[in-house]
Amino acid sequence: MTVITPARLLRVSSLSGLLIAWTWLAHETSASAGASDLAVAVASAPIVVVVVLLLWRVDPRQRWLSATGGLAATLLLAWQWQALRHNVALLYYLQHAGTNLALGLLFGRSLIGQGEPLVTRFARLAHHGVVSDAQVRYTRQVTIAWTAFFGTTASLSTALFLFASPTVWSIFANLLTMPLLGLMFVGEYLVRQRVLPPADRTRIADTIRGYREAARQPGSLANDR
Repeated sequence: MTVITPARLLRVSSLSGLLIAWTWLAHETSASAGASDLAVAVASAPIVVVVVLLLWRVDPRQRWLSATGGLAATLLLAWQWQALRHNVALLYYLQHAGTNLALGLLFGRSLIGQGEPLVTRFARLAHHGVVSDAQVRYTRQVTIAWTAFFGTTASLSTALFLFASPTVWSIFANLLTMPLLGLMFVGEYLVRQRVLPPADRTRIADTIRGYREAARQPGSLANDR
C-alpha cells in the first residue's frame, strides 16, 4: 500500500498546480492572435523539459554529453526565437499532435511481431514478472485501446488545426486533452474491474508503478522485440 507522506503530497500538489497553470497559459497564448515571447516560452517549455529529462538519463559518465546537448538545444531555441514568435500556433500544434502521435506509435509498435504489448510489459513489471493468461489477453486489448486513443487525438488535433478556429483547436488541445486522458484511465479501470476475475485485477497505482519501473530501465519502453 502506498503511503502518502506530507512531502509526497506537497510534490504532487505542486506538480498539479504547475500543470494547471501551464494548461491555462497554453490556451490563452495559443488562442491569441498576436505573437509574444510568453507564448513561445509556454509552447517551448514541455519540449525543453522532455529534452532535459532524456539527456539526464544518459550514463553519468557521459554527463558532459547531456550538458553539450542542453547547450545546443538552448542555442537553437534562442537562434529561432523570432521565427517562433510568428509561428506560435504551429509550434503548439506540432507539440500536441506530435506527442500524441509518438505515444500512439510507441503503443502500436509493441503490438507488431513477436514482441510483448506495452501494457502487458507494465503489468509484468508491476507484478514482479508474473501475469496470468487472462491478464495477457486483457492488457493486449488495452494496448490497442491506447493506440487508438492517441491516434484519434492526433487526428482530431490535425483536423481542428486545419479547419477550425484557433480558439476551438486550443480548447480541444489544451483544455480537453488532460480530462479525456483521465477519463480514459478511469474507463479502463472500470472495464478491468468488470471483465477480469478478482485475483487478476490491479489498481491504477499498480499500472503507474509498472510504468515507472519500465521508465527506470534503459530502452525498456522501446524494446518490444
